[in-house]
Amino acid sequence: MSMDEVRPEDDVILGMIADRLSAAMGRPWQVEGGVAGVMAKGPGTLAVMLGDDHSGGPRHLDLDFVLNVDRPGDTTISDCVAGYGGTPEEALDRAVQVWLGTTGSALLELLVQDGSHAGHFGPGDPDGFPGWHAIHGGIIGWGTGDDHEAVQRWAVQHVLLPHLAPALKGTFERGGLIGVKAFFGGGEGTETAEVRVNGAYHEAGSRALAELDWPRPERGLSYARTFVLLVHDEAG
Repeated sequence: MSMDEVRPEDDVILGMIADRLSAAMGRPWQVEGGVAGVMAKGPGTLAVMLGDDHSGGPRHLDLDFVLNVDRPGDTTISDCVAGYGGTPEEALDRAVQVWLGTTGSALLELLVQDGSHAGHFGPGDPDGFPGWHAIHGGIIGWGTGDDHEAVQRWAVQHVLLPHLAPALKGTFERGGLIGVKAFFGGGEGTETAEVRVNGAYHEAGSRALAELDWPRPERGLSYARTFVLLVHDEAG
């Protein structure tokens, strides 16, 4: 990555997001300005806003999906994502695709509730999150070398929620709409295991993820990313 890379303007990035969401939903999204600033505005009360980029990198996005722009405080799902490509524009477009295939799929499923975008796990499902209704978004992987799909395959074949739940339960700041992102993988000499809850790094959850037996390729790199939306605490 060149040190002089320039990040595209916010309205350009939001235009990418609006185009992708329009195609995914079959309903128009467009870039608009308002009291809260420029946003990708969707049907009804939906919107996506750019959050403060905690990484400072031109290929990284912090995104706030707002279910109700009139009540952003308790209807916003925050997440971050990075992309790769020959230019910052290509990298950010890839980042939006990854976000839509993981985080976005869970959020769109919340809107339609028909299983067309993501899977559902009830509060008593052994593969889910005890006590919570969980919407499990897609699992996307990438990497290099012959084993670049190894971590993604593992994530498809093994459930994460029951292993992360003990570290996460009781740490949430609100009783519903909890976004949990898991990003993990690496290769020889390098390893990443990151869990974020509503956009904030969760140390105990990340440690629990790192302790699982997902593949560590001896050659090349392999990563996976997924996202789970916890809708409401049945016990609460």
